[in-house]
Order: sequence, then C-alpha cells, then structure tokens
Amino acid sequence: MRFEKIIPTDQLKPYIKYFVVSENELENEYKVFPSSGLVIGFQYKGQLATISKNTESKLTSAGITGISDSYKIFKNSACIGTILIYFTETGFTHFASHPANELFNLSLSLDDVFDRNTVTEVEEKLTIATTDKHRIKIVEQYLISQLNDIQTDKLIVEAVKLIHQTNGAIRIKELNDKLSISQSPFEKRFRKIVGTTAKKFASIVRFNTVLTHLNTSKSLTEICYENNFFDQAHFIKDFKQFTGNTPENFKRFL
Repeated sequence: MRFEKIIPTDQLKPYIKYFVVSENELENEYKVFPSSGLVIGFQYKGQLATISKNTESKLTSAGITGISDSYKIFKNSACIGTILIYFTETGFTHFASHPANELFNLSLSLDDVFDRNTVTEVEEKLTIATTDKHRIKIVEQYLISQLNDIQTDKLIVEAVKLIHQTNGAIRIKELNDKLSISQSPFEKRFRKIVGTTAKKFASIVRFNTVLTHLNTSKSLTEICYENNFFDQAHFIKDFKQFTGNTPENFKRFL
C-alpha cells in the first residue's frame, strides 16, 4: 500500500492542506475517522464503496465527502489508485457555491457539486496519465479553474484558529466573546463555511488531539482530563461515536 502526501502549489495553499496519492494492490475494508475538512477523491483506477449496516454502496470514481461526526467504513477494490484532495477548514467555500454544511455526513458524486462535463474531463485525463506528477498537475489545474474570486471570512478563519489553539476545548460562548459576535449569526456563518456547527467542529478537533495522545505513554485517565472531558463516561461515549470502539480497545491495537 502507498499513501504519499504532496504539498499544493502556492496559489492553492490557502485552500488545500495537501494532496495524497493512494494506491493499494489488495482489496481492503477500512475505517475513516472524522477530520476537520472536506475531502475530494478521484479514482484513476479501481473502485471504492461505502459500507453501512452491512450494505455495500459503490461510489462514483469522483466523489466528495463532507465533515462527519462519526466514522465511515470504506471498501476498495484490488489495484485501486486514488488522488485525494484535503481542503483546509475554510477552503471548500472558495470553489463551490454549495454551503459546506449541505455535505455534512455525506459522501456524494462530485458532479452533484461541480459541473459534470468538467469532472468527466478530469477523470478522462487522470485515466491516461502515467505519473503522480502528471496526475497532481491535472487536479491542480482543475482546482485553479474552479477557484472563485471571493473574500476570505477572516472572522471564521480566526474562530477555527482559536479552536485549534485550545485543541477543541474552548467553549462556544467564550469563542463568541473573543470574536465579539452573537451566537446565532456566528453559527450560521461557521456552518456555511466550515461544514458543521462550531461545537461539533471543536469536538472533532478534540477527538483528533486524543488520537495523538493515545500513541504516548499517558494513561486514559490522564488523556480524559487533559482534554477537558467532564468524566470518563463522557470520554468513552464520544470516542466510541467517532471510532466505533472504546479508547481502551483502540489503544490496545496501536
């Protein structure tokens, strides 16, 4: 299996965290845990499916997955190759007219969001490309062609920054006070740009902080209280929603 990260060109850096070239010769079923940004995938060979309640649903070769508050199960065919595009938390809004929150908990065909003809054109080019460099260039050219000339919402960028600085532990009221904005208009702007509520986004950031701590020698009790959970029951409940497993069982297989 290959999973190689590639940094985007300077023009795309404010909106794209990185690209990934992912290849696997073997059929595989795997979990994807919630992340803080939307993801686009182009399969240039092979096929991907989602599994929910023991039902397998094949995905189109170009798709987009919104922010999720729970894990998703995917299954890839043998000999699959994918280009993944990981957006920054506020990046997606610069490419699409759809509010990001409309994609919450969904994995959709990319032509549900972008023009079908241009998506098909990218897929055709990727199929005949023979190198990673060429494939990334095709995807970058497509993204640049879709880039909208709109102003960045600096208040939401600052909100995302504050949430990350506290590893998701900041209270939303404190966030509103720091930004000098009332909750209702703030939530509307945040959901539209980021893809979920500030509270859920903060819980995703906190969860990903917990994941990094599980790789250390810290006890689960230490991790629980360092990440501002009220008690262990609350910690276990949240962790199980995000991973489908308890922290203890998860840590055991690391």
